[in-house]
Amino acid sequence: MPIYKIRGIDVDFPFQAYDCQVVYMEKVIQSLQEGKNALLESPTGTGKTLSLLCATLAWRKSFGEFSTYPNEDKGWGSSQPSSSQSVSSTPSDSQRSGLPVIIYTSRTHSQLKQVIRELKTCNYRPKMAILGSREQMCIHDNVKLLRGKAQNHACQYVCKKRKCRHHSQVSEFMKKHNPLGNEPFDIEDLVNIGRHKGPCPYYVSRELHKSADILFAPYNYLIDPGNRRSLTGIPWSKAVLIFDEAHNLESICADAASFDLPSTYITSCISEANQCIDLCIKKRAIEKSADKQFDPDNYAILKALLMKLEKKIGEVVIQSKELGFTRPGNYIYEFLSDLNVTYETANMLMDTIDNAAQFLEEANNAASGAEAKPKGTVCRLETIKDVLNIIFRDGGKSHSLFYRFHVQESQSNYSESFKAKNFRTLSWWCFNPGIAMQEFEKLGVRSIILTSGTLSPLDSFALELNLKFPIRLENPHVIDSDQIWVGVVPTGPSGYPLNSSFRTRDSLEYKQELGNTIVNFARIVPDGLLVFFPSYYMMDQCIECWKSMSHASSTQVLTIWERICKHKHPVIEPKQSALFSNAIEDFEMKLRNQSTSGAIFFAVCRGKVSEGLDFADQAGRAVVITGMPFSTKTDPKVRLKREYLDQSASRSKTDLKGLTGEEWYVQQAARAVNQAVGRVIRHRHDYGAIIFCDERFLQQGRQEQMSYWLRPHVKGYSKFGDVIFTLTKFFREKKDSLVLRPKQKEIFLVDECCSDKDGLPQIMGSLSQSPINSVSIPVQSSSGKPRLLIQASTNRTKTDNYIPVGSIPPANRATLPDQFNNLQQQFNYFKRDLESHCVEVVDLSSEEVLKLPFSLKKQKVLETRNDHLERENKRALPLSLCGKISEKKEVILGNTSSGTSCSGEVESRGSAFLTQVREKLSVAEYKDFVGFMKALKSKTMTITPVLESIAKLFSFPGRFSLLKMFKDFVPTKYHEKYEELLRIHRPQD
Repeated sequence: MPIYKIRGIDVDFPFQAYDCQVVYMEKVIQSLQEGKNALLESPTGTGKTLSLLCATLAWRKSFGEFSTYPNEDKGWGSSQPSSSQSVSSTPSDSQRSGLPVIIYTSRTHSQLKQVIRELKTCNYRPKMAILGSREQMCIHDNVKLLRGKAQNHACQYVCKKRKCRHHSQVSEFMKKHNPLGNEPFDIEDLVNIGRHKGPCPYYVSRELHKSADILFAPYNYLIDPGNRRSLTGIPWSKAVLIFDEAHNLESICADAASFDLPSTYITSCISEANQCIDLCIKKRAIEKSADKQFDPDNYAILKALLMKLEKKIGEVVIQSKELGFTRPGNYIYEFLSDLNVTYETANMLMDTIDNAAQFLEEANNAASGAEAKPKGTVCRLETIKDVLNIIFRDGGKSHSLFYRFHVQESQSNYSESFKAKNFRTLSWWCFNPGIAMQEFEKLGVRSIILTSGTLSPLDSFALELNLKFPIRLENPHVIDSDQIWVGVVPTGPSGYPLNSSFRTRDSLEYKQELGNTIVNFARIVPDGLLVFFPSYYMMDQCIECWKSMSHASSTQVLTIWERICKHKHPVIEPKQSALFSNAIEDFEMKLRNQSTSGAIFFAVCRGKVSEGLDFADQAGRAVVITGMPFSTKTDPKVRLKREYLDQSASRSKTDLKGLTGEEWYVQQAARAVNQAVGRVIRHRHDYGAIIFCDERFLQQGRQEQMSYWLRPHVKGYSKFGDVIFTLTKFFREKKDSLVLRPKQKEIFLVDECCSDKDGLPQIMGSLSQSPINSVSIPVQSSSGKPRLLIQASTNRTKTDNYIPVGSIPPANRATLPDQFNNLQQQFNYFKRDLESHCVEVVDLSSEEVLKLPFSLKKQKVLETRNDHLERENKRALPLSLCGKISEKKEVILGNTSSGTSCSGEVESRGSAFLTQVREKLSVAEYKDFVGFMKALKSKTMTITPVLESIAKLFSFPGRFSLLKMFKDFVPTKYHEKYEELLRIHRPQD
């Protein structure tokens, strides 16, 4: 693997890095070395995650070796430790106190799963840990069925009563399994350890984080003060915080520091307090206990206070239903003082609520019987505790300057009998997301790195977080200029302006012109087309109009909607989250349909489609933005946020100009556009078009807020005919250029979201080149999000030269060459990798190699068919397998002078073995077998779990001979491990 010396740090990168990756790693290392914060934008598909990991871990390693323990097998928790791996070998806190700790966070666990997958790709093996919720980690037979706070209460209850055997095994397990964390693992792996060996994965992860070099966690473990305090093993002054996918960080921070308290919640809390009073009276009558926890007077006080709060909210005078009742943030203390709620009394109330939650849980389970399943209690009173924690944080009131107190009438979703009741919501909104980030400054963390594919505009993003970011980067893309078409379309086919502003969006002429514009794009763009509207309202209005009207100047009887459907099958993004998966399946199915040139997905900016999916390759050849997705100005939260920013900017006494309300309002819309645009161009070899159908995008200010990599490609068109001409030419040229690329005969799609009981990837199926177009189910993409992998039909007239593209990792990892699609050859590759003595290994870390001149920039030269294939093959294979490709396109690996006989022998044995494997395994099992070999080849799995999985596959009756024969293809140093597997799976006489 190449080693790059960047700012004096040797960075071991698993591939030849692109220029933008080297620049990105340089900025990361600069931030870490200088102890400064960084704001780094790099487009999706540029290998951002891998570059971030390699740079950060290389810098960390410069301080000393990682805290991993010697383990010959390199497995994480696969065997008992030797004497050298005893508990006493664990580095003490004092030994580790001088070493930095990396905390890597992202929004979702699926994104973290992808990050860990990238960690497996690189050479660095730090001691790692990952944090997750009980919902993801619990393996208790009954508690795992619960969700949310009910699950948390049930877990705490069974642990306290020593009714959870998994929790009781954690301490002993950790003593015996020091190697756990030496190799990368994710939550599913940890859960499998718990299922097979007994310990609770949730509490194991809590123990692991205390000794980890790198800790992976969702945002809320850092942003939420309670979760952050639970991380007792972190030396914050030595910590480096990384926020990946940070484009939504400011809204997440603000929401975490705010609350909305509906009066219906207060009513439920009153009911729970009353329940506690009744339970206490009964308990005291039976047990004669004087325990303060069971004092009914405490809960009577709580109930009375809640009733006063409910009444006081109801008495607030709201003169305008639209404006509500608004006061400065510090008004909350005046409001609560009338209820005798101060910092001191709030702490007593929170203690009472804690006792109430515990009391209700115990009473709930006691009523069900000793042997009954733990039910888990949803305690609404804990909402009051959360509210008090936000209001009285740190015992001060200074943070209230960044808040607004607001009471408004609430929309009632209850039955007719409740409609007459006055429902209100008390809100305390934080308009300074920097509060959460400033907590990290107080802790004295070394550096904070924020990164994403869509952070632009950076200045406003930094102002929002109230942090200094001296180190910034807006990276270009790795694609060439001929892989993207970006145009602003100010007018439609008839010359009517396209402008979705409030002034024109409801006009019939606008909706009609936009519809006819999309008809043209549906005709030109091959395969998948994405159309994003500013809001659900606009999408619904336009589609309703298109379904009922045809073009005024057309003699056709078809409506606009029917003309769109003539070219592409439509799918509409649903408002309900529960229906979203059905919409995705519908889109996949319609992409398979050969009666049209693909499918069209109508979606909304800020919706699930705009952030939750990767539409790589044929799934998304173009994205249409129909307007600026501005938030509703009359929304109370938006209105107050703008007022707050304007007041703050006018009061600013520093040289740094504050962000105004209008600037924030515009940049929020711009960032939503950038997110939607990022659905296409997902990797180095992808291509597509980005079409802005709103004349406002011609304005220089609007274009300056687009992502940096996009700006050079933007071109405005005064005539709609020019748009159609250049766009048609773009897709025709891309179609013709793909003729030079070797077509893949078969693709195996590994669904890395799904796994078997051992957490191993499963082969989901094979896509063969046939007249039938096929689409896979969603799998994880390079960004960790569900991705659509599509193989275009070979007989579709408009897309017959589009090449099926498998799971293409970011930036510099190409698709497998067509030789890999032959199972016979694929198995030979696997065997040659194991029989490493037959292969000439290239050591790029040697001084001899490092002295060779090379350029980080790819030379743009005309490639022949075989030249291209050779380069693609070398980039796809591990360095030890790189060889050359003959004119007949047969892959020749290793040392061709000395390894020929060895290679022939391996191929002969492999051919005979594969024949028997095909005979004795079902089609699905055979695909599993090939999948395990591919996983080893791509280094997504280490050899030990691969051997264990194959051994299980061959352990069924009548297959033991396969298990014995497979030993011939296992390297000698793993024979002992394989013999153990043979003993385990040997048939019983």
